[in-house]
Amino acid sequence: MIKSITILMIFVRMKKGDNSPHFTKKIKSLNLQKLQTSIDNSETNIFLKGLHGSSKSFLINSLFTNSNKNIYWVLENKESAGYHFNDLEGLIDENQLYFFPSSYNRENDFKKTNSQSIFLRTELIRNLSSNTLKKLIVTYPEAIFEKIIIKKDIKKRFLKIKTGDLISLESFNEKLFDLEFNREDFVVEPGDFSVRGGIVDVFSFSNNKPFRIEFFGDEIESIRTFNIETQISNNTLKSIEILGDLENKEIDYERENIFKFIEDNSIIVTENIDLLKDSLSNSFEKVTSNSNDKINLDKLFYSGELLNQDISKLSVIELNKIGNNTINTQFNISPQPAFNKKFKLLIENISEYYNKEYSVKIFCSSKTQIKRFKDIFELNKIDFDPILIEKAIYKGFINHDQKEVCYSDHEIFERYHKFKIKSGFETKKRVNLNELKQLEIGDYVTHIDHGVGVFGGLKKIDVNGKIQEAIKLTYGERDTLYVSIHLIHKVCKYNGKDGTKPKIYKLGSGAWKKVKLKAKKRVKEVAFNLIEAYAKRKLKKGFQYGIDSSMQHELEASFIYEDTPDQIKSTIDIKKDMESLQPMDRLICGDVGFGKTEIAIRAAFKAIDNNKQVAVLVPTTVLAFQHFKTFSNRLKDFPVTVDYLNRFRTTKEKNLITQELNEGKIDIIIGTHQLVNNKINFKNLGLLIVDEEQKFGVSVKEKIRSMKENIDVLTLTATPIPRTLQYSLMSARDLSIINSPPQNRFPIESSVISFNEDIIKDAVNFEINRGGQVFFVHNRIENIQEVRALISRLVPSADIAIVHGRLEGKKLEKTMLDFIEGKYDVLVSTTIIESGLDVPNANTIFINNSQNFGLSDLHQMRGRVGRSNKKAFCYFITAPLLSMTKEARKRIEAIEQHTELGSGFHIAMKDLEIRGAGDLLGAEQSGFINDIGFETYQKILREAVEELKNKEFEDLFENESNDSFKLSNFKIDTDLEILFPDNYINNVKVRLNQYQKLSAIYNLEELMKFTTELEDRFGKLPSQSVDLIKTIELKLLAIQNGFEKLILKNEKMICQFISSKEDKFYSSGEFGKILQTIQNNQNLCQLKEKKSTNGERLLLVFQEIDSIEKAIKCLKIF
Repeated sequence: MIKSITILMIFVRMKKGDNSPHFTKKIKSLNLQKLQTSIDNSETNIFLKGLHGSSKSFLINSLFTNSNKNIYWVLENKESAGYHFNDLEGLIDENQLYFFPSSYNRENDFKKTNSQSIFLRTELIRNLSSNTLKKLIVTYPEAIFEKIIIKKDIKKRFLKIKTGDLISLESFNEKLFDLEFNREDFVVEPGDFSVRGGIVDVFSFSNNKPFRIEFFGDEIESIRTFNIETQISNNTLKSIEILGDLENKEIDYERENIFKFIEDNSIIVTENIDLLKDSLSNSFEKVTSNSNDKINLDKLFYSGELLNQDISKLSVIELNKIGNNTINTQFNISPQPAFNKKFKLLIENISEYYNKEYSVKIFCSSKTQIKRFKDIFELNKIDFDPILIEKAIYKGFINHDQKEVCYSDHEIFERYHKFKIKSGFETKKRVNLNELKQLEIGDYVTHIDHGVGVFGGLKKIDVNGKIQEAIKLTYGERDTLYVSIHLIHKVCKYNGKDGTKPKIYKLGSGAWKKVKLKAKKRVKEVAFNLIEAYAKRKLKKGFQYGIDSSMQHELEASFIYEDTPDQIKSTIDIKKDMESLQPMDRLICGDVGFGKTEIAIRAAFKAIDNNKQVAVLVPTTVLAFQHFKTFSNRLKDFPVTVDYLNRFRTTKEKNLITQELNEGKIDIIIGTHQLVNNKINFKNLGLLIVDEEQKFGVSVKEKIRSMKENIDVLTLTATPIPRTLQYSLMSARDLSIINSPPQNRFPIESSVISFNEDIIKDAVNFEINRGGQVFFVHNRIENIQEVRALISRLVPSADIAIVHGRLEGKKLEKTMLDFIEGKYDVLVSTTIIESGLDVPNANTIFINNSQNFGLSDLHQMRGRVGRSNKKAFCYFITAPLLSMTKEARKRIEAIEQHTELGSGFHIAMKDLEIRGAGDLLGAEQSGFINDIGFETYQKILREAVEELKNKEFEDLFENESNDSFKLSNFKIDTDLEILFPDNYINNVKVRLNQYQKLSAIYNLEELMKFTTELEDRFGKLPSQSVDLIKTIELKLLAIQNGFEKLILKNEKMICQFISSKEDKFYSSGEFGKILQTIQNNQNLCQLKEKKSTNGERLLLVFQEIDSIEKAIKCLKIF
């Protein structure tokens, strides 16, 4: 019998004070030796029995370690292949371990390909044809169903180059076209290349990062790899291989199945050959059922008909042979038992095995989990010594003959464990926010001093005979304004509510100034109130909570998902707040399904652990019941009493709850505005949790404020607060932003479809058959009954409910609750479900007439599904593409593309951010935002906050500098030729983007970094661009010396000091030093006073300054 399944792994042995790493012993078992002998003797059919969970991965690892042959492990599907591949990572060298996926996005759907998968396939095929290192390949039937290019044709598909090679740029481009590369503006994925002057960026299928090849004439001067996101080079290389796509089904290659491609001495491992044959046959049937061209399909796909013949020369190991065959090797291994999160059971179980002299190993997904186990074991004072290993495994097992227990932490805690396949190549993480703010000609923009105009692109202008570049803005039909590239930060894209057109004022009419002043006055009031409340709270004393208890650790350990970095940070921040003397007032912002409720539960538990009561205030009756369910389920294993209060409770129940709250018998009470009723008295309220504060009326908010005085308050909101706004408000509120999506969630599979009864029928049936529920969003109450009738006709067995805003309140909420409790299969509804209905069991949603919704609405509705560990599906039903508006088409494309949690988030947020700012700062603020544009509103808010910090609240913020404020108001005007020439950066959008980056630079370090990146990406800087970059150095020097404007024209430099005489600068010692330096250098500069409409201005004038270099030299005297 088997004596060991080898585990090559570093682990931590749990002895107090002993953290030194140890290795498990590597023992060769009799069964392994027997298996090895069978393989060495080239036996073709080997049958095994009795393996469970990750014991299969450890067996394959041992076989691979002790063999010199390639192993192909074919699992039943992508999911189990992914899990076992993750098991093997860390055990086997990454240069020898490969995942071989199917090219296609979806199981048994051979239409859409996935570029990441194609890259991984191409990489392996290339390595198998050339690399002699032995390999372990993990795959599944759908991947081997696709035939691959024959070996001799692979050589025609790559190009080798090295530095010093002589080749013209034109010939090189031709060769790339021959290899089927596409020329693009920027490379994004393998198969792309782009040309800028003498620089060629090319994304080969042989490397996970793209190459940047720099030519000097017809010679290759340098080769580097670079990062797609930042566009910065990382490594320099001497020679490279550029590999074309080996998987392109459009190209007519000769292909063969993988078993003919691989070496004859390879080992095939599979669960069962007959099942593999069936899978290949089913896939072939599926692909041929949609096409009449069987001959061509046979060239591309492998039907498995001759599978037994194709593998006859290979060693085949079947891990689970069914039938009367002779079993070569029987293992005595049992799966990990279920503990239902009961640590008592776990400790008893481990103790039992420990007494039988079994070694006990627990595989943990992270250091945090190891710490949690240590805390739990220490708390229970166990007298044995489990080994904790930082490595997640798919499924635990008990190896009885070897006397070895290997448990997985996620099965103990009943956490969801998701496999993760490393991406083949680097991609852009998400649509860059800067891309959304990119300006197109014709866009509305706001200039902070002149108002909303129309963007007319970058234009060349003549200044005293020198060429410069400026941004053209038009106001109405006649007025045109050219904005210097130095003042580009004053211009930003107008963002109002979707579809609203801004008002455009005539230049110089003064109307814009009035609008801006009015907005600033109101914004300043809001900011003042916020900061004042913050300052008051800082002086108050609240209850100081103790540090975390072991029960707190146990609660956090039992969270079924992996904590995201933002969740961890928010939890730490909340605990710090609670453990300090000042009362907490923290706002948690995060998208739907990003784990805010879990953070609230942890905070609530900490309060109860310190003998305090917790009140959770929610805006709707349904949400009160839902939170009650969530809190109760999460805390069911702990001595906590949870109850809820809403209008569904009878008078008798309400009276009992009121009494128990007063007596301290209820720990957590969840309720609607009834909670702030005067009749409700708490025995010892410690924490108030407010969900979606912005949805409460004014009177409730006032009552909340009076409750807030000295208890801790935690507010949750799903309406995001824009990053930029967040900084302005840092002075007014403690904010925690959760931007990172949960790791173990599957992305929601999104499809755009036209109204198709067959698709609807199949999807609804599929969801009901797997025990799930379906949302069908139809936003017209007039014919919502017809939709119900249609679904009823398609799926007669389904229980269907309808909800919409015109339903009577009680009925509406009862229907929703019944749906949450699983009494209906399908909920046909208007967008009423958008706000906060959480049904983890509903994992399919249809959104009818999606083209009529805004991005944020689509995003919010899609967020109703995919809230559990099941794969979720979202179908956007749209009108034919031709009948849609251009905007609607863009929206639908964007929402379909960005299915990853947290990536589409950013796009959908634009509209929501405006809502969020309105909610946070008061609803009337939304009006100003629409008048002046969102970015401008933020600039005004930032200015208002800075002014308040420097004046009214100077003492509170005395240590903060306001350099960024000075920088944003600095002006520079020159007649020198400073710009990025067209032949240096030929793409206008990229050029504008570089100007914007340049204007946002606040120190020399950033400037140097920017220059290096620029040269890396576009080549050596021309003289005009060198001068442009030096003007930034000049600007920084000028600000340092107390200037707010600089004019460099007609060989003269005029520096204007800060106009406000009350500024701190004049009372500081700095101004005195500058005056002394001017006194000592009268031959170089003169101090002058100039009268203007805004009062007197102090100027410093330098003569004979004809270059930026000289100007910098002059200012360096100070």
